[in-house]
Amino acid sequence: MRIVVVGGTGLVGSQVVARLQEQGHETVVAAPSTGVDTLSGEGVDAALAGADVVVDVSNSPSFADEDVMTFFTTSTRTLLDAEARARVRHHVILSIVGVDRTDAGYMRAKVAQEELVRGSGRGWTVVRATQFFEFAQAIADGSTVDGVVRIPTVAFQPIASADVARAVADAAVGEPRDAVVEIAGPERVRFDGFVRDALAARGDTRQVVGDPDATYFGARLAEDSIVPQGESATGRVTFAQFTSA
Repeated sequence: MRIVVVGGTGLVGSQVVARLQEQGHETVVAAPSTGVDTLSGEGVDAALAGADVVVDVSNSPSFADEDVMTFFTTSTRTLLDAEARARVRHHVILSIVGVDRTDAGYMRAKVAQEELVRGSGRGWTVVRATQFFEFAQAIADGSTVDGVVRIPTVAFQPIASADVARAVADAAVGEPRDAVVEIAGPERVRFDGFVRDALAARGDTRQVVGDPDATYFGARLAEDSIVPQGESATGRVTFAQFTSA
């Protein structure tokens, strides 16, 4: 099977590529550094020639509301148009658990991306994952005010990027689901408690305060905004295993 991985040089994408190659699939790494630009369209048709599946795990270089909306809608339209020409049968994207329950610019852009894929007429699968263990530092940095990290006091079920990559790779080699599938980490904790533990594991001494009024990506969160509310798959790696690896 010939599978194009858009964003194949990133944290998740590189692991997806490695998994697919281990399984014997012909894998094309599509990223600006490999000459494929989904915003301008440069290199896209050549990358998709003969492809069976396109996996999109790319991300916007800017998280500003307008920039991220432009990135996800433009790049997704570029890919879907090229897929129609190449007769690609399956489009897989990585999205976020709770994306349609969280009123923030980044989340709205991901919802727009999902809607484009659903309406494309191609076979599709959306894999929604919870937040990655690897993002703990960035979450803390973005939530720090006057040296204090303020985190919402809501449910949180983080996951290792390796488990996300496995789910995405499995979706890529399977039949199109024409549906959203979700995966979350094996442990449900409190958001503020996780960030506190994650910083402590790195020797970061910043104070972490659980604040019901704190926001995430600029959005107020309900108790279960960013954890699965229904059926979901579960990752294998616990946070303790991740930090000890």
